[in-house]
Amino acid sequence: MKIFSISDLHLTKGSDKPMDIFGKSWIGHWDIIRSDWKDKVSDNDVVLIAGDISWGMNLLQAITDLEEIAELPGKKIIIRGNHDYWWCTYKKLCSLNLNNTFFLQNNALDFNDYVFCGTRGWNVPERHETQSSDDKKIFDREIARLKMSLESAKKISAEKEIIGMIHFPPFNSSFDVSPFCALFSQYNVKRVVYGHIHGVSPNYKYGIANVGGTKYFLTSCDYLENKLKEI
Repeated sequence: MKIFSISDLHLTKGSDKPMDIFGKSWIGHWDIIRSDWKDKVSDNDVVLIAGDISWGMNLLQAITDLEEIAELPGKKIIIRGNHDYWWCTYKKLCSLNLNNTFFLQNNALDFNDYVFCGTRGWNVPERHETQSSDDKKIFDREIARLKMSLESAKKISAEKEIIGMIHFPPFNSSFDVSPFCALFSQYNVKRVVYGHIHGVSPNYKYGIANVGGTKYFLTSCDYLENKLKEI
């Protein structure tokens, strides 16, 4: 079983938000991703999608995008991004019965030798930056959700490798150890995928960061030139 990842697809089938206005890398980006996906992924493989799936403002607008993902090979594991306004209750998401498509929300998923866990996350403050009360509330809630997911993974198996997913970078631009990183390290998570970052930022240009003994992979689709990353 191979593990691939890509994030920040920003699909638009059910919404009027063309992505090519953001630059050449977004012209026909979904067609490029699908072609690469079909070339690389078998039904026994797993594809991690770390948030910002669809511009749909509700499930009705997003369902076509989700169905197109579900039609692709492999087991698809999805977490919520900051633009996934269509995201609803976990029960309702599971009731969609999308082909080999699974959602992470305070839980963990078990496939072969691996257990997958994660959460959306939130902005990690820069050094000497003070969080607003609203940001701190969301930040603390996401920490709690990640811990719930990691605990679920631990209960599934103490032997299998845990692979993490988070939408926001789990560190600031200086790659300081954050509470998110500390939790991943505490639960011995060696590999984590994340997204949210677009374009070529000098701080993230290498795409792989080692923080607290964990390797973090940036998998935003425009960063990956619309090609899946095997981790």
